Amino acid sequence: MRSGRGWGPRGNLTSRNRVILSHTLYPINPTKLMKKTLYTAEAKATGGRSGHVRSATGIIDMEMSVPEGLGGKKGATNPEELFAAGYASCFQQALLVIAQRAGTKLDSESTVQCSVELFQDGEAYGLSAMLDIDLKGLDHQQASDMVQQAHKICPYSVGTRGNMEVELKVAGKPAAVSADDNAGVAKEK
Repeated sequence: MRSGRGWGPRGNLTSRNRVILSHTLYPINPTKLMKKTLYTAEAKATGGRSGHVRSATGIIDMEMSVPEGLGGKKGATNPEELFAAGYASCFQQALLVIAQRAGTKLDSESTVQCSVELFQDGEAYGLSAMLDIDLKGLDHQQASDMVQQAHKICPYSVGTRGNMEVELKVAGKPAAVSADDNAGVAKEK
């Protein structure tokens, strides 16, 4: 065990000193300094997949179940369904932001369809997602460009990048998104 300033009882840097050292040994990333929390959502679950979930606001207050196709009960939602709804609406908002930045307006009939798959891989379980974006009135290349830009800023896309497969389509066809901008996106099946 090392002793002296900055070392805890197990010979490791303490959290406080780790922060101090990270600023002196490594360059400071200015984007990290600009990060600010805009909103925090809270929900509480009891009983797991066959239980109940309630948001702090009470707007979400529902029974949960294993998906009906896997033996769950009818009339209840599941985590994958909630994730798909959140990702679809969040990605659509990112598209609206991109359109606004470009000085254009999306057709009100434009849609984002999100499918979330639950899979088993050995002992572990995982998720993958497919987004099919239909930007009415835009050709495939214009729509693909907007999808690429939206995928860079959508919080769900940012949070899942490199952590789960996400496949992007524009009106049912693979989106023209570069691998560098889209790490972790599934290949065409």
